[in-house]
Amino acid sequence: MRSILHSLVGGALMLPLLCSHLCARTAPNFNLLDDHGKNHELYRASGRAVVLFFTGTGCPIARKNSAKFKTLKRQFEAQGVEFWMINAYADEEKKAIDKELSELRLHHVTYLLDANQAVALALDVVRTAEVVVIDTQTRNVIYQGAIDDQFAEGAERPEPTEHYLADALKQFLAGEPVTKARTPARGCRITYAKVSPGTEGPDYVTQVGPLLREHCVECHRTGGVAPWSMSNHRRVANYADMLEEVLLTRRMPPWDPHPDYGEFRDARRLTREEIQTLLLWAKSGAPRGTGPDPLEEPLPELPSWRLGKPDVILSLPEPQKIAAVGVEPYRYISLPNPFTNDVWLAGVDVKPGNRKVVHHVILFAKWPGGPDTGDGRGAVFAGWAPGASRWKYPSGVAKRLPAKAKLTAQMHYTTCGSEQIDQSEIALYLADGPQEHSAETRFAAEWNLEIPAGAEDARHVATYAFVKPATIYSFVPHMHVRGKWMRYELLSPGGQRETLLLVPRYDFNWQLSYSLKQPRHVPAGSWLMVTASFDNSKGNPANPDPKKPVFFGEQSWEEMFIGWFEAADDPPPSATAASLDR
Repeated sequence: MRSILHSLVGGALMLPLLCSHLCARTAPNFNLLDDHGKNHELYRASGRAVVLFFTGTGCPIARKNSAKFKTLKRQFEAQGVEFWMINAYADEEKKAIDKELSELRLHHVTYLLDANQAVALALDVVRTAEVVVIDTQTRNVIYQGAIDDQFAEGAERPEPTEHYLADALKQFLAGEPVTKARTPARGCRITYAKVSPGTEGPDYVTQVGPLLREHCVECHRTGGVAPWSMSNHRRVANYADMLEEVLLTRRMPPWDPHPDYGEFRDARRLTREEIQTLLLWAKSGAPRGTGPDPLEEPLPELPSWRLGKPDVILSLPEPQKIAAVGVEPYRYISLPNPFTNDVWLAGVDVKPGNRKVVHHVILFAKWPGGPDTGDGRGAVFAGWAPGASRWKYPSGVAKRLPAKAKLTAQMHYTTCGSEQIDQSEIALYLADGPQEHSAETRFAAEWNLEIPAGAEDARHVATYAFVKPATIYSFVPHMHVRGKWMRYELLSPGGQRETLLLVPRYDFNWQLSYSLKQPRHVPAGSWLMVTASFDNSKGNPANPDPKKPVFFGEQSWEEMFIGWFEAADDPPPSATAASLDR
């Protein structure tokens, strides 16, 4: 083998060059939030390279190296190198992070939070002050190790004798191979979750399989919304590397509210230990082990309706034919109102008849003197889009449906390459007569939306004024493919400003709703301010055409900005007293 290497590279002195080329590994993509709640994705970094510096509050070597990191940032940033700090300690307190950022004067550094340690684990980072340099074109790791050789655990030199990171960047920017692609990291050991005994990886039968069954199989099963079924080990093992990718990029589980704001029901979150279990199993080659396969055990049948048996089911009167190709205009289909008297709805659910083509379903109700969205179709009563949660109001809350209300279903279909048929249904769950709180679907929206061509962070603001004291129950952000992030803030009459929900990485593929665990009461005179950002740049892979400005419109290649929410005004004092008397 040695003689072959000599003939290939011209001698043993060239071995480091060959190794730096052959030993290159691809860095997985990831999404992390910074200390301001902004999302950063590795594969969308704009520089020629990205330097990742792993840290944690209090580590003396990381603190001392932070000044070197800032100096190198100033030296190489103009040459197309981005510098990101990543805090890889679990459960760091914001107060401690803010204190360290202030002391080290790092406020102008991109400071990312890897609270689950997923990125550090995926890149085999073992100590703080370790740097990883990634070529943004090839996505290969071109250097990993220490910044230089000045600091070590319990010792330090007056000055460094080796400048590993600076030398690696100079060689890379000059188009030369990096001669020293790996050096020992010097810093505080990073403690990961102990998810497997000894040095062995997590066990599939007792750890991985049950975890997938509990959190993933609900969608990844026959008849579920996911594109493939987790039916056995072999099937999942084929997707093990993909499993790592969707965890690191936070595409799965499909749930992405900022953890610092709000407590929500039905949160689709994995713990730090669960995430590291799946990552370590994937990195170890997805072994099967011995014992019965938990994913082969029979599953309970999927319920016909997620909220149980409905009181009434509204169905499209006729099957809808959807063309094989082309653009389907919105369809507005009248539905008969089955009620001869006013009723109160405790819950509503929608069952798309054909998920291949149903993009969304919205039920409108219109009656004299009733609310309206501004297009003459009345009030929004229910909606469904991929990822939509089932919705049932808390006790004492319901939505009034008048007997003479005209019901209309808005159907948005998308073609899939073959002709299809759909006959979607809407389930209504009745409350026992009038309730104390009469709920409504409300919104803050910008109808005169205009997003400039090429804009990467086009921000817009919409507001809703609470004339009466009210209670907020849930939020449903809505944008299209250029939607980047959305924030709901409460502006109180006393001048306080509070974030109720921040979705830092909006995903058009999942139209999620966020139901507050504890409904939020707001006084009269409050405002709900909704801010959203749109990415109309070429860096947005879902952008149909970054060269064109975009305006408000119904189709997916147009844009929308609607901050939906469910709320109910407080009942008049007399009504409350009457309710208590009953």
